Amino acid sequence: MSFTETTRTSWFARMKNALVGAVIGIVLVVVAIWALVWNEGRSIKSYRALVEGAGLVQSVSADTIDPANEGKLIHISGKVETSDVPTDSEFGIAADGAVALRRDVEMYQWVEKSESKRETKLGGSEETVTTYTYAKEWRSDRQDSGDFRQPEGHENPEMQVESQSFTIDTATVGAFTVSGEDVAGLGDQRDLPVSEADRGRVQEYLSGTVLLDRGGFYVGSAKSAPQVGDLRIRYTRSDLSEASFVAEQRAEGLQPFTTSNGREIFLNASGKASAAEMFDTAQAENTLITWLVRFGGLVGLMIGFSLIFSILGVIADFVPLAGSLVRFGTGLAAFVLTAVIGPLVIAIGWFAYRPLLSLGLLAAGGLVAVAVVWLRRRSVPASSPAA
Repeated sequence: MSFTETTRTSWFARMKNALVGAVIGIVLVVVAIWALVWNEGRSIKSYRALVEGAGLVQSVSADTIDPANEGKLIHISGKVETSDVPTDSEFGIAADGAVALRRDVEMYQWVEKSESKRETKLGGSEETVTTYTYAKEWRSDRQDSGDFRQPEGHENPEMQVESQSFTIDTATVGAFTVSGEDVAGLGDQRDLPVSEADRGRVQEYLSGTVLLDRGGFYVGSAKSAPQVGDLRIRYTRSDLSEASFVAEQRAEGLQPFTTSNGREIFLNASGKASAAEMFDTAQAENTLITWLVRFGGLVGLMIGFSLIFSILGVIADFVPLAGSLVRFGTGLAAFVLTAVIGPLVIAIGWFAYRPLLSLGLLAAGGLVAVAVVWLRRRSVPASSPAA
């Protein structure tokens, strides 16, 4: 099932859109530079805090609470015990002995997908042919059919119930009390089968026929022939026998430890993990986050510069072939600016802490700039000597 729409945008309208895009591009470049600088500061502070914490932490027994360790950074490992039971109060389904319970809901619904083809015409106008296709799929998030290009005949009902997580309030690790949220994400996930009695309670809450289906529920008249609005409901439980923590001892509980630079340390892991292993993992996570933000910042710079230069391509589109050539050139310019400015910003952020790395990044950016200038000079043919 598909629907095709053809639209035409005049050259003047495209110029207006390009001007707006250029303003957005300037803002995006500024935001990307700020994010890169902020990320380097965050990374340095986190690194220093973890190094400081690794030097201060004391491994203690989780079986007893020593008042002498009050306010200190400690490491404990022990058996996790719970007195609470995570429960889906709407349906009365519980996971005895678990630290968390998850309800996953999918609805059979219409999904819209679109594919566009653009063609620049002589004079700079642009013709866009967009094909919208509609298919029925199982999705955990409801697609708002009111936003569809052709909503008629593709209406999605509201979901009667949505996905949700349920955790215990508190748990104990030896003699220490921890928040349920601090252990919920550490457990092993496995399916929680439901029973006929559970089906009866769900039937009272939901409209439509509720059936047992592969350990969960199916809400609809026929599992073999799903209709729009049918639901599939599954449960998973999170079980945790042992856990390790690095945190500040505060009375009978644990809380984040504040280092001298104001960063907080609160580490947790499933099973028995040493303090050294937990700090190594935290440093690895810090490095991963740093590189992910760097990559995102560079992508933001590239998109921002591309938007700034896009107006040149629209101007040249008065003759379609000329527009393609200009866009190639502006794309190359955006890449070069990103390759130069990105490493420069990262180097400035790191300079105070790792001068050797900073100088290396500066050199890399400089080499890129020199290489581009050299290639451009080689591409220009030499002038013939005068006769």
